[in-house]
Amino acid sequence: MGSAKKSASAARKARIDEMRRAEQARERRNRILTIGASVTVVVALVVGAVVLVQSQDDDKSTDAKTTGSLVAGADGVSVWKGGKLSQTHVNKKVKYPVEPPVGGDHNPVWQNCNGDVYTEAVANENAVHSLEHGAVWVTYTSKADKKDVEALAAKVKQTPYTLMSPYEDQKSPIMLSAWGAQRAVTGADDPNLGKFFEKYVQGEQTPEPGAACTGGKGQ
Repeated sequence: MGSAKKSASAARKARIDEMRRAEQARERRNRILTIGASVTVVVALVVGAVVLVQSQDDDKSTDAKTTGSLVAGADGVSVWKGGKLSQTHVNKKVKYPVEPPVGGDHNPVWQNCNGDVYTEAVANENAVHSLEHGAVWVTYTSKADKKDVEALAAKVKQTPYTLMSPYEDQKSPIMLSAWGAQRAVTGADDPNLGKFFEKYVQGEQTPEPGAACTGGKGQ
């Protein structure tokens, strides 16, 4: 029993180390591409500015392309069923059907999710982009125990493709969200926390596996 747990732990550590190496390699490639494509970046910024100006007259938009709903499962995990979560990039607020959101239209810039812990709320639209990249988003309300929050933060910091932030408008004190999946946990010692991380961090549900979780938006 003990050897099996050690083996599983070693395999998970190897997987995380591999993701870290891949992330570092992507960062090096991105720096090289940025230097060689400065003109393209300028053009993209101009186009982005035009799109932003055009979108300012629409402060809040319902994600009309998303169909289906979040359905609770017997294992405590709710998953998106009966339709598809949209993946359109938009430069405006999105009215999501669930809080916290588990997918849908989102901002072109992702929230940094390389074990990032935020002490202030982050924008839904940026966090949803992180979920698209295969991140798990840990959120908590003011009702969550302080010790649990601290323990959760420590776990997130050690896990690539995760992020954590306060979120008052959710039904449970502590919630875990991935693209198309969500569940509540009772605290940092809830065994369902590890199970959710194991299944959904860069899990099969990820629309863009291996996409960057750094170089996006910070606090």
